[in-house]
Amino acid sequence: MSPIAYTATIIAVAVVLFVWNKLPVVVVAMLTTLALWATGVLTINQALGGFGDPAVVFIASLFVVSSGLEVTGVTAWAGQLLIRGAGEESRTRLLLLKMGLVSLLTALISVNGAVAALLPVVVVIAVRLKRNSSQLLMPLVFAAHAGSMLALTGTPVNVLVSEAGFDAGVGGFGFFEFALVGVPLLAGTMAIIVLFGKQLLPERNGATMPADFSRHAKTLVEQYGLASGIYQLRVRASSPFVGVQSSEVDLSAHPGLQLVAIQEGETGGPLRRTLVAEGDHLLIRGEGEAAAAFAAQMHLAFRDEKAAGHGEDTLFNRSSGLAEVVIPPRSGLIGERVFPGMVTESGDLIVLAVQRPGLETAALKAKGSGGIELQAGDTMLLQGTWKALDVHLDDPDVLVVNSPELVRRQAVPMGPGARQAIIILTAMVLLLATGIVPPAVSGLLAAGAIVLSGIMNVEQAYRAIGWTTVILVGAMMPLSTAMVETGAAKLMAEHLVNLVGDAGPVALLAGLFILTAIMGQLISNTATALIVIPIGVAAATAMGISPRPVLMSTAVAAAAAFLTPIATPTNLMVMGPGGYAFSDYWKLGLPLLIWFFVVSVFIVPLIWRF
Repeated sequence: MSPIAYTATIIAVAVVLFVWNKLPVVVVAMLTTLALWATGVLTINQALGGFGDPAVVFIASLFVVSSGLEVTGVTAWAGQLLIRGAGEESRTRLLLLKMGLVSLLTALISVNGAVAALLPVVVVIAVRLKRNSSQLLMPLVFAAHAGSMLALTGTPVNVLVSEAGFDAGVGGFGFFEFALVGVPLLAGTMAIIVLFGKQLLPERNGATMPADFSRHAKTLVEQYGLASGIYQLRVRASSPFVGVQSSEVDLSAHPGLQLVAIQEGETGGPLRRTLVAEGDHLLIRGEGEAAAAFAAQMHLAFRDEKAAGHGEDTLFNRSSGLAEVVIPPRSGLIGERVFPGMVTESGDLIVLAVQRPGLETAALKAKGSGGIELQAGDTMLLQGTWKALDVHLDDPDVLVVNSPELVRRQAVPMGPGARQAIIILTAMVLLLATGIVPPAVSGLLAAGAIVLSGIMNVEQAYRAIGWTTVILVGAMMPLSTAMVETGAAKLMAEHLVNLVGDAGPVALLAGLFILTAIMGQLISNTATALIVIPIGVAAATAMGISPRPVLMSTAVAAAAAFLTPIATPTNLMVMGPGGYAFSDYWKLGLPLLIWFFVVSVFIVPLIWRF
């Protein structure tokens, strides 16, 4: 068999295996790469070259940046804004706002960057609103494809066709000239998704959807009887508590009030200093009137007048949080006595309450009563800074019910490090928009900044990368190389141009669109454009027409990568979180492909004349 025949056979088998959906997509992709090497179509360096491709490195770095935004609560904040703007009931408004946002972001930083940044936001929205992620994620990606035609920076293909225009002597395209077709493409995409998306998309979630922690704090404080009557009082400079030994702070003269803990003003953790200072906080429990009288008498200020008395706001905020732990059998803590306000051995966490199965809350006893002797199966509610919760709950003597890190990501908008994360994201967007450095470099710089700023450590950055997507993209890239190296792609393109060239310029646009769209479902749209552009320009010159409409039509066709998950990296990004199968893409993708065909063949020539 010839190299072209081998390549065609490998592509056909790979597509069948993807559609069959019985083997993991990563296994199919790796088998495809190995088959290209085993048949001699590619050398070993070419077959494995995709794993070192700058696009793969860029995608991996974007996962780290995206996770950094999620860890710091920027994602939760963006999700809350979208939910607030769209409302919880309006599917149409939510889709329009989401698609509008991703299309604008795509125009500035490319499809991959925009989808990677908004993917966790949309997952959070799906969880909060109890909607299937499959109904939201594919529209996100397809709107990004349409948004890539709004500006020159939307996709590398736009840059390629603009440079080809200069080379052909007809001039390039302006930065926003692409929007002349981009706006109709986006409007049509939005209309199709809003009108038919619900029927054409599956109703399912990804296998690893996160739990909804948006009401986590309220649930905990209600369960442990702390829903009201918890106050955080700040020590003013004039307070008599300033300079007093922390052990001497006594509320016995104030009936109905109980001191839970004294917190450092700087960190929000348990007081480590001997003396109380201005800015420290007294965490007390009791009646609202008694707390107000006590605060006025001792020159203390409520942390937040609007949230005063609401336990979830006082105990659960940007600086500190709550964690529920279970005492397992054979725990070293069995037999230990605890009481509310007790500081753990690490000195960073405060015991707020204990519950025992089958009994009412067995906590909140006075310190002098000796507290409660822990038994297997008891649950404790602990409070401390987010960092302390992350560090000190990795202990075999307790089982954490919900990971504080996961809770913070969802429930604490704009938490610690959010400002740095936004600055890093903005810098990356500027680097991508200006093209000062290659996209892979801007992604690596942003990911490195996320680690160096302390938002995530190296181990967390490794875990943040979606390795399935990275391996899949890297393993499928050699297919583009094989198509070019064997001459299969060029042979297909030349036969098509010869077939439709005599039928007129509109037929030429239709033929080039079909070729570009078909190839773009299997190989990189950038590689497809590199193959089709010179053939289209040559055909236009031979027919005596302007290459400009041919070039713009090719760009539109390259963006119509809707029918398969392997068409673009972003299609693959949402496959897992959306719970999609290989055959799910074409159902919504086909109507969009038809709309892109109409714009490419009939609207483009009205704007850029032959």
